[in-house]
Amino acid sequence: MTCSRMLMKMTPRLLLASLVLLACPLAAASLEDKPPFEGHAQLAHFPRPLESYGDRDQESARVKIMSRAAQEPFNVAATIIFGLAVLHTFASGFFRKWAHHIEHVHHEKIERERRTAKDKPHEDAEDDVSFGATILHFLGEVEVVFGIWVLALMAAGVYFHSWHDVQLYLGHDVNYAEPLFVVVIMAIAASRPVIQFAEKCVAAVASLGGGKVGAWWLAVLTLGPLLGSFITEPAAMTISAMILARKIYPLRPGKSLAYGTLGLLFVNVSIGGTLTHFAAPPILMVASPWKWDTAFVFSTIGWKCAISIIIGNALFYFWFRKELAELDHRAHPQEGESRLLRWADREDPVPRRVILVHTAFLAWTVLTNHYPAMFMGGFLFFIAFVEATRHHQNLIGLRSPILVGFFLGALVIHGRCQSWWIEPILTSGVPDWVLLLGSAFLTAFNDNAAITYLASQAPGLTDMAKYAVVAGAVAGGGLTVIANAPNPAGLSILSRFFQGGVSALFLALGAAVPTAVVITTLLVMK
Repeated sequence: MTCSRMLMKMTPRLLLASLVLLACPLAAASLEDKPPFEGHAQLAHFPRPLESYGDRDQESARVKIMSRAAQEPFNVAATIIFGLAVLHTFASGFFRKWAHHIEHVHHEKIERERRTAKDKPHEDAEDDVSFGATILHFLGEVEVVFGIWVLALMAAGVYFHSWHDVQLYLGHDVNYAEPLFVVVIMAIAASRPVIQFAEKCVAAVASLGGGKVGAWWLAVLTLGPLLGSFITEPAAMTISAMILARKIYPLRPGKSLAYGTLGLLFVNVSIGGTLTHFAAPPILMVASPWKWDTAFVFSTIGWKCAISIIIGNALFYFWFRKELAELDHRAHPQEGESRLLRWADREDPVPRRVILVHTAFLAWTVLTNHYPAMFMGGFLFFIAFVEATRHHQNLIGLRSPILVGFFLGALVIHGRCQSWWIEPILTSGVPDWVLLLGSAFLTAFNDNAAITYLASQAPGLTDMAKYAVVAGAVAGGGLTVIANAPNPAGLSILSRFFQGGVSALFLALGAAVPTAVVITTLLVMK
């Protein structure tokens, strides 16, 4: 067994254990613990509430940031660690290539020394494993990068404060509802009944274009993201990525089309949830404090984003129309050819009652997304139902959902420690168009929901400033893996189609054009 295969087997178990530990309050949060900051429920001494710095009257963002860094040195350490984690995501491909090289050298060595599985007397024997290659594979997994750097953040917390504060921060102050929700919604949305139902809906639209590959491509990248406004963006990302993994990527599109499709998917999902006020995380963060309802969100941002999806898809389709036509030939085998389908790829229809039950579980998860005890309980019933109808089901894969949940959990831990410098930038009084562009840029290096949440805490923002922050946050949600919470879900499903893993640079390039389209549309129509 190779190091990469062993890592694939071990990682979900380790991360599941980590998620369970993170989701439960730690024993350190005893009844004697009292909030250190008046008016705030947090129990740890970091990160400090923004009000505690006493700089509300200071207008200069630079002065605010310098003052906060001086008052709380932990801020600087936390941001440096976060920056290193971001750089690590861009360098993940380097670690994967290094791991493959070490693994190759190791395999040649054990063949010479007769330490392979076939050289051992046991039928279930395994190859000797390269510890170094396994570690490098682990360092090259994008989904675990921020979790690795959480260890450095904990060390900084102990150094500047105490181990007790670290326990209180991780076990009490950080809310893991969203990571847990994404784990559950991904698992349900990727089930065979849900995917088959979604495929039928997309197929109905694709049939208008003769069922060609290009028609499927357009239908998935249009309907899937817009569906996110009703079933939440993580579910829409999972369904769209799963259909692309079945209909488009197995046809081996060229590098430009592969990355262009991935970037377009990320951007479209980020803006596709703006037709309502409850589906897109960056809008959900501000809906209550700013009193934004669905009608307001749709009339202010939603319809413009829908137009942006149509324009972006049309531009990409026109550019790649010849290659999409070539892929259509690969999708239809010549006469005399036959394809033996795997059990997981069988096409027998799932009964309507099974689809209905799965849809009900999906709806329950969406409706209770803020209450982990409720949707996790529902998930247990869902697993029982899957087992009772397993002849209609495929194996519920938990590796990808757990990896994504771990990624988001770690991102939440880091993100809460970055408000000290992001908030002054967002509230510095710059022109609205600069604020929109700045929000899009910051989103690329932090979750877009975190950006809008910090803006919601700032008093005195004008209506145009609020619009600029939210518009920039949703527009920049496709530039990087960490820019929008559902992106890791899409990455985990589609990364296997990219040799050596998904390149952060090429992803940004693939998302650049649709991002520019969205920004232009939102600026022109503001």
